[in-house]
Amino acid sequence: MIFINPKIDWAFKKIFGSSESKDILISFLNALVYDGIPTIKDLEIINPNLPPALQGLKDTYLDVKAKLLDGTIVIIEMQVLNVESFGKRVLYNAAKTYAFQLESGEGYRMLKPVIALTITDFKLFAKSDSLVSRFIYKEKTTNFEYTDNNIELVFVELPKFTKELAQLETIADKWIYFMKYARSLTEVPETMDSIPAIHKAFEIANQANLSREEREEIEKREMFVYDQQGAISLGKAEGKQEEKLEIARKLLALLDNETISQTTGISVDEVQNLRETND
Repeated sequence: MIFINPKIDWAFKKIFGSSESKDILISFLNALVYDGIPTIKDLEIINPNLPPALQGLKDTYLDVKAKLLDGTIVIIEMQVLNVESFGKRVLYNAAKTYAFQLESGEGYRMLKPVIALTITDFKLFAKSDSLVSRFIYKEKTTNFEYTDNNIELVFVELPKFTKELAQLETIADKWIYFMKYARSLTEVPETMDSIPAIHKAFEIANQANLSREEREEIEKREMFVYDQQGAISLGKAEGKQEEKLEIARKLLALLDNETISQTTGISVDEVQNLRETND
């Protein structure tokens, strides 16, 4: 068997955000957000449609949203590229989701909590060895929690997960192993197959169950991510302005100005100047 890579945006949405994924997402969130405690009994996946074919392959991230029975909104995102200001973007998306709940005339009492769960394919917090990090508002000196702690950021850094298959103990271990290694597996591990939600996730991820168009789409997206990772690595290694500009020139036909700016470290205005010069 060959499994699609759940770290790629299209595959991530297919596995966790499609109309058939409710039980998968409940298990996934209970494992990673609630430490394996079956807190979530039901949820609604918001906008369960898969993203359309990319126009120029410019999308670099995509999230899944769900509303829990108590109204809590959960944003789940898989991020493979460590782009500039990524942490700010996560906070912005969570704050925007929180603020945009209210319709005109509604009071603040109607606001429900927002949890942003972000899985990264890179080390985001280099000074911490924690695989899972959780952030809420606290008083700076005494560390007591804010009265209405309605925005929580949860991060899972895949490179910090080092357990082998035989070492998997919790359901969180098994979901993280699935995220990190599914693409390289040729069969479903027996210890993971016994969990219905993970079994179903592997079924959806099985390339044999996809149409030819779906396989082609995910191959395009996977190659696109690899190209961007290569560009970022090259940009960091070279570092010189002229070399950054050369990398940006090569990306003009593939990416929008903001993404090129994030990838290379040059300003959006510089990217636009390059685009006008090359027209």
